[in-house]
Amino acid sequence: MKTLKTILMAMLVAPLLFGTMACDGLAAEGDVYVIECAGTISPGLAEYLIRSMEKAASEGAGCIVIQLDTPGGLALSMRSIVMAILSSEVPVVVYVSPSGARAASAGVMITMAAHVAAMAPSTNIGAAHPVDLGQKMDDTMAEKVINDMVAYTKTIAEKRGRNSEWAEKAVRESVSVTEKEAVELQVVDLIAEDLEDLLEKIDGREIEDKGPLRTKGVGRVVLKEGFRDRILKTLSDPNIAYLLMMIGLAGLYFELSHPGAIFPGVIGAISLILAFFAFQTLPVNYAGMLLIGLAIVLFVLEMKVTSYGLLSLGGVIALFLGSLMLFDGSAPGVRLAWRVMIPTVVMISGFFILVAGLVFRSQVSKPRTGDKGLIGEIGIVRSRLAPEGKVFVHGELWNAVASATIESGAKVRVVGVDRLTLKVEQVE
Repeated sequence: MKTLKTILMAMLVAPLLFGTMACDGLAAEGDVYVIECAGTISPGLAEYLIRSMEKAASEGAGCIVIQLDTPGGLALSMRSIVMAILSSEVPVVVYVSPSGARAASAGVMITMAAHVAAMAPSTNIGAAHPVDLGQKMDDTMAEKVINDMVAYTKTIAEKRGRNSEWAEKAVRESVSVTEKEAVELQVVDLIAEDLEDLLEKIDGREIEDKGPLRTKGVGRVVLKEGFRDRILKTLSDPNIAYLLMMIGLAGLYFELSHPGAIFPGVIGAISLILAFFAFQTLPVNYAGMLLIGLAIVLFVLEMKVTSYGLLSLGGVIALFLGSLMLFDGSAPGVRLAWRVMIPTVVMISGFFILVAGLVFRSQVSKPRTGDKGLIGEIGIVRSRLAPEGKVFVHGELWNAVASATIESGAKVRVVGVDRLTLKVEQVE
């Protein structure tokens, strides 16, 4: 019984141990939790950051350090992260690192929202102007969006006692500064050579409503992206989502036009499900989706209607325009890359046109088997047709009947089939 209890206890504790071992070190009360945040600010990355912050708070972390390196990203994802930082019960330190890293666009708001903002040498922050607004909306609407972003950024800066005038310039004029200039302008609080230097410099720093930080001589827990986080982050890439959708459509199209292939249908269905999952996290333009759907319809109609290629041409144009309009996002990393879109449109269009052409040829080509396959074939009379006799066609000896007498050795053409008897006429 004692052995059984030991085994059951081990089974219960093991998952907890393995879950903790996903971090670098065992968690303890008051430890510093380090979260690495590199790449475009996307829904997948936002979910990972927020969940990691919640985990740190639930395990009694004394401080959370977010190591940030981002070119920017989606405004909605950025706002989710900022809200999580502002409402965090645990002090949050945003550290723009390593050397060469940047906190651009959405990264500016995330950095300024932190209780403590720090930068490594040879880093920069700024350029928070919303990108390409003029291409998608009129001047009035663009101005509204910019004013909204300015107010949001200034509110964050004022709450943390940072330079709100510079924050406004970062949005309106896309200004960007180095780490030294950022400290002089009171955009960030300090410069730290590395994580060790950062923890030593912020130790004892008083945080409003939270007391002094205790970061020296305490344990450290590094939270890393799990398999699920990496999958979500990968699917949040618009290029990956676009390719999955194209593969899915091509697979299902091939399966429907050639029933029984199975493999293309399975791959197509899985790819489409993953693509639609990714579209939930991306700013999808439904006009683009409709155009791509229209392209598929036109390619299918090409098999049914003799359009001499006009339907295929319309399908290629609709596919190109739909791909161009598929994503609304103008933020960095939320665009469909030309080097991905152009080859994909060419390959997918070629695939659809090829399959449609094969199906059309099979529909209009002359039958080569069965009764219909004998019509028009040339044979030799083996026994005199008067009007019945024997003819040799397709390597076989057939009963035949003609409307007039035909002598043996003459050439005849098959003009009809009546069960096992051929109707023939003499060839001049």
